[in-house]
Amino acid sequence: MKIGKIITGFVAVMLIPAMVFGGNEQRAGSAGASELLINPWARSSGWGGANTAGVKGLESAYLNIAGTAFTKSTELIFSNTQWAVGTGIKINSFGLAQKLGDAGVLSLSMMSMNFGDIEITTVDMPEGGIGTFRPVYSNITLGFAKEFSNSIYGGLAVKIINEKIADLSASGVALDAGIQYITGMGKNKLGKKNSDNLKFGISMKNVGPTMRFKGDGMSFRGIVPSTDVIMTMDQRSADFELPALITIGGMLDFRLAPQVDTVAGKITNNHRLSYALNFTSNSFTKDQFQTGIEYAWKEILMFRVGFVYEKGIEKYETRKTWFTGPTAGLSVQIPLNKEKGTTFSIDYSYRDTNPFDGVHSIGAKISL
Repeated sequence: MKIGKIITGFVAVMLIPAMVFGGNEQRAGSAGASELLINPWARSSGWGGANTAGVKGLESAYLNIAGTAFTKSTELIFSNTQWAVGTGIKINSFGLAQKLGDAGVLSLSMMSMNFGDIEITTVDMPEGGIGTFRPVYSNITLGFAKEFSNSIYGGLAVKIINEKIADLSASGVALDAGIQYITGMGKNKLGKKNSDNLKFGISMKNVGPTMRFKGDGMSFRGIVPSTDVIMTMDQRSADFELPALITIGGMLDFRLAPQVDTVAGKITNNHRLSYALNFTSNSFTKDQFQTGIEYAWKEILMFRVGFVYEKGIEKYETRKTWFTGPTAGLSVQIPLNKEKGTTFSIDYSYRDTNPFDGVHSIGAKISL
């Protein structure tokens, strides 16, 4: 009964901001810095980013910064994403998290989006032949998270955003904030209360001032009317807003066929099945539901599938995104030192698209 009241109250509190910042389809396409909506990490993208409530470690820097508070000591992560295979777009990401004793966890992550070489064209030379330029989008996220109690974790992150082409660039900052609430439901085989199988999370992302492009690309040379004077004139770029959003989620872990050692008072869970569900309220596009399931064998081998749903995604004619919904992934996590909890893992994910040949991400992580 008490658990039910906690769940009801927590969900009610989380739904308040969702109703205030509900998605607005009429504003779709009016925001910039859309790379902030891309999950560059292989593990969490494998189940559609549905694990806002349960994500842990450096991958939390994208989904819910509060999850970085679970870093035991030091964590390093790298990921490479082939974005919309067939377009030549690549995303490289790197992150570092360090536990600062009882003070909390400090994290730094970077994402760079490379579009390859693009031919320079002009009005007089529409076929090019005068060189190439290389657009680059990059984000740097500095975060801090802390364990406030055995069940409440919170964090804040500041993002530095930069978009650049040959003669134009735009820079900005954004703020992320997140909370994870972990509780238990029922009792284990030893008669003790489960402490971490039921989780809730809420994350607010990409809140910041508008951005504007600046540079030589906004200027042109012209003749002042009624004179022969040639001057360089600067045009003003319109401001654009950031794609702010709020995500609310829950996650439930099922421990399957546990092995009970009553003498030592320990339970070994060789099998885990986790179910996660998210609701994302976007300020500049359709709202989304993400759901996913992950199976883990001894936390060494993990398989996951997910689905991202938004209104109209069922048919090509009504779909407003080239993502079709299904996602999948797997991880191999090798324990290097069981006493210290040191592990090394390889992660892979796939996100289905139409057109293009999907999004493939592969990453490596080491936890010290």
